[in-house]
Amino acid sequence: MGILSAVGEILRASTQSANRGDSAGETSAGAYWCDDCAERIRDVDATGTEPPNCPDCGEEMRFERSAAATGCAC
Repeated sequence: MGILSAVGEILRASTQSANRGDSAGETSAGAYWCDDCAERIRDVDATGTEPPNCPDCGEEMRFERSAAATGCAC
């Protein structure tokens, strides 16, 4: 059954869904980034409605959509 399980995981990962086989995790639309510090905070881990401040430098972080999100992020 190991081969069948592996093929199933590959097929699930090839869909446009952000769920890559781990159904326990929350679906993320992207992450907040600090370009100066290369610090990243997933949107589901951030609190509040405003972009968080970088924990290293204190500047406001920018939001970047996940590559797993459908549609163009250009």
